[in-house]
Amino acid sequence: MQALYHRLKALFPLGELTEQRENLVFVTVDAAHLRSLLLQLRDIEGFTHLVLLTAVDWIETGEFQLTYLLGNRAKRQDIGVRVMLSREQATMATIHDLWPTAATYQRELREMFGIDFPQSPGVNEEFILEGWNDIPPYRRDFNTLDYAEATYNDRPGRESRDPATYMREKLYGEGH
Repeated sequence: MQALYHRLKALFPLGELTEQRENLVFVTVDAAHLRSLLLQLRDIEGFTHLVLLTAVDWIETGEFQLTYLLGNRAKRQDIGVRVMLSREQATMATIHDLWPTAATYQRELREMFGIDFPQSPGVNEEFILEGWNDIPPYRRDFNTLDYAEATYNDRPGRESRDPATYMREKLYGEGH
């Protein structure tokens, strides 16, 4: 995978190589070079399979990290291409024309993180969260407890128990 990295580094301004294991590496690239890098990986290097597209919310630095995981089935290798985006202007070009399955990932990331992928099919249609009217729930500043308390009523007679204590009492009886 080192040889692949050096070939790519000669063509693109890549960040440092992170080797997760022998057949899985990660590189970071600027959003402006993503499409060219993906085309190089797909058409020249044999990474023809989009395994997944996911995001991480780095609220501390005000960024989202998109990770495009690509697979080269013939060589049994995977490469993760990371792109950092501003949380304030979370927009990324679509790649559904390179891998049609990307449209589904992009719809999910739009709905769950609020990352926009203009021109991606169905990206603005409700996907998982029908009728959702709050900030995207996978953003780290989404407060699950506040949302639940504002949205759902308490039910009379409902008890809340510490799971560890409850299971210990169920297994060994009271007083243990």
